[in-house]
Amino acid sequence: MHVINFMQKEKQLKFDKAYLRIAREWGKLSHCKRKQVGALIVKGRMIISDGYNGTPTGFENPCEDEEGYTKWYVLHAEANAILKVAGSTQSCEGATLYITMSPCKECSKLIHQAGIKRLVYHIDYKDNSGLDFLRKAGVELQQVNELND
Repeated sequence: MHVINFMQKEKQLKFDKAYLRIAREWGKLSHCKRKQVGALIVKGRMIISDGYNGTPTGFENPCEDEEGYTKWYVLHAEANAILKVAGSTQSCEGATLYITMSPCKECSKLIHQAGIKRLVYHIDYKDNSGLDFLRKAGVELQQVNELND
């Protein structure tokens, strides 16, 4: 029994790392200079959505103002991925969100409300209160520090 659980966990970790590597590549599409964050939503081993941080459709691409501060209306990667699902026939219910940086407080509310049950992330955001909220909401959290196989 323990060998089977270990093998299942190793297989899951292999998939988690692969999806996070894809999310990292997706984040490179962002026009933000300070941070490039990528996100994938996976359900039943199928990628149902993707996103990266950036300005809303129809706005100029640069995310920072003249002083180098992030514009208030920049959308985070996970918010973009969730909004993309909202415009499709898919549902986030029971899905896993892969994101290169742990979510902020605002995005954590969206993650929970969208029905995402598992969050896998690479690095910590400056404020971990979003993770605390998701933990309290019963979302499974997994940090993966090393993305290489």
